[in-house]
Amino acid sequence: MVNRRRFLTLSSLSGLFPSLAFTTQSKPLSYASGPLVVSTWNQPKANAAAEAVLSRGGRALDAVEAGARVPEADPNDTSVGYGGLPDRDGRVTLDACIMDERGNCGSVTYLEHIMHAISVARAVMEKTPHVMISGEGALKFALSQGFKKENLLTKSSEAAWREWMKTAKYKPQVNIERHDTIGMLAMDTKGDFSGACTTSGLAYKMNGRVGDSPIIGSGLFVDNTIGAACATGLGELVMRTCGSFLAVELMRQGKTPQQACEEVINRIVKGPSIKDGKYVDGQGNLNDVQVGVLAVNRQGEIGAYSIQTGFNYTVSQNGRTEVREAKSFLSK
Repeated sequence: MVNRRRFLTLSSLSGLFPSLAFTTQSKPLSYASGPLVVSTWNQPKANAAAEAVLSRGGRALDAVEAGARVPEADPNDTSVGYGGLPDRDGRVTLDACIMDERGNCGSVTYLEHIMHAISVARAVMEKTPHVMISGEGALKFALSQGFKKENLLTKSSEAAWREWMKTAKYKPQVNIERHDTIGMLAMDTKGDFSGACTTSGLAYKMNGRVGDSPIIGSGLFVDNTIGAACATGLGELVMRTCGSFLAVELMRQGKTPQQACEEVINRIVKGPSIKDGKYVDGQGNLNDVQVGVLAVNRQGEIGAYSIQTGFNYTVSQNGRTEVREAKSFLSK
């Protein structure tokens, strides 16, 4: 099955969302006043849901949860929540985490049958003494909190999986349909940060695989005194670098968000697992993978950088939304 979303043009999206502006400018934005929402990839609807919370004076935590729930419920988004492409066994498994301005965080991994993994992650944060719950335990907990059990495998995703099974060849796809894991960061009217990250993981992954998205410090990290960061793309590379934590720590040391994101990507592509642009283990090269990092500091400055070209991100503030193209390592 072909996902119709890949045929949406920038001009057609501008028609659907009049307040949505598109630009390929790559220099960092500075938003020093008012609530702010930034998210990985082209997510105007998700940002709108988050911004609606902030415009009412709501907490950043509520905003990022509301925003993340939008792609989770979208059957046409094959990388998040309902409609997500399954693992090799045909099972849709979800990973998510959330983190607030106080350093509280919650996470679920390998969660099945529950559409809004981000809300289960928040429940883990607020209603348990733990940070992460996985698999059957996560499902059991979700059901105990009143979440509805349902089938997340749509007909189109099942058909795509059955087609894949004819060859069962696995290879990560760079910038698959210009969306992937959604990572969202928000700053509210009080100047407090929160972040959320949710995904159905790599399509046709090995059963049980968990990437960076639900791991605090890899897929997401928030430090209210400094800022916040999130990552998207091939999680195995992000985990090896603790990418989001690293971005925030680099900002703590005085780097701008843009400089921090660039340093994270540089450490990935120049790390010990990569030599001359190829993995030391012989499993592939940089042309086969994508990682994007997004960060924002307390001044409202935004940074974004990726391995490949094609990573974009969505910025919303004061009723205006922009989709921007990030600079990339391989475009140098």
